[in-house]
Amino acid sequence: MEEKKSNSIKVFLYISVWVIIWGTLGSFIDYPLYKNKIYLEGSIYQYLTFSITAIVSIIGAKFFYKKFEL
Repeated sequence: MEEKKSNSIKVFLYISVWVIIWGTLGSFIDYPLYKNKIYLEGSIYQYLTFSITAIVSIIGAKFFYKKFEL
């Protein structure tokens, strides 16, 4: 039972790290676009930026998940 509990914590932390990576990556891409007035805050393009970075993060998380033994 302890093995399964430890595994659940590792998976939770793994997902949490990828959410942080997604938010950081999305913000790094979003900030210059927003500051240079390429699009406005809350526009469809801002949502699209974060959606695309979410897809990239999910693909990266799936790829690296196979490399870790969680």
